[in-house]
Amino acid sequence: MFYRPEDGHGLPHNPFNALIVPRPIAWISTRDGTGVRNLAPYSFFNGVAYSPPQVMFASASATVGQSDAKDTLANIRETGVFCVNLVAEAMREAMNATSAALPRHVDEFAQAGLTALPCTTIDCPRIAAVPASLECRMRQIVPLEGMGNFITIGEVVGIHLCDAYISEGKFDVARFRPLSRLGYRDYSVVESVFAMERPDARPSK
Repeated sequence: MFYRPEDGHGLPHNPFNALIVPRPIAWISTRDGTGVRNLAPYSFFNGVAYSPPQVMFASASATVGQSDAKDTLANIRETGVFCVNLVAEAMREAMNATSAALPRHVDEFAQAGLTALPCTTIDCPRIAAVPASLECRMRQIVPLEGMGNFITIGEVVGIHLCDAYISEGKFDVARFRPLSRLGYRDYSVVESVFAMERPDARPSK
C-alpha cells in the first residue's frame, strides 16, 4: 500500500512509529527552578556527534496547561541541563509508570519508587541503579513543524557507567538487556549481539 500522511492511512492504528524501529529510550530526568524533580521516557532519541559528544531527543505534543512543551522541556529551558538514563529490561515497569501524564508538581521519582542521586557536573538528579547516565548541558532547542514539536540537543559533559556491565574493556549491553521502543504499545529487548567488520577495515586480498 501507499499513503500520504496528510490524507491518512486507513488502518486501525498509525503505522509510522512501527517503521522506525527499534528506538533507544532516553529516560530523562530534570529539575525545575524550584527543585521539583521530573522523570519521563522519550523514544525519539539518539546520539548525534562524537566530539564533543552530543545527544538529541524530540518532544512531541503539549502538556495541558503549558503553551508548547512537556514538563521535561520546560525544565530544560529553565535550568539548561538534563540527564539521560539508560533503561534496562528489569526497570521497564518503573519506566512505564513515569510515562503517565501527571501534574507538574508531582515527583515521578517518588511516584515510581525510584531513588535519585545527584549528578556530578550539573545540578540535576539521575536515577540510581541504571546501567548508565549521561549528564547533558542543553545546546539547542529547535522547533519543528506541528504543535509542540521540538528537538533538544545536549552536550554530554559527564557519563556514569555501572561497573557490573564493563567487560574486557567494553560496555556490555547484552548484560543489562536494554529496552527499546517499537510501534504501537510494543517494546523489545537487546538479547544478542554480533559484530561486522566494515569493508574498508578488512585486509586487501
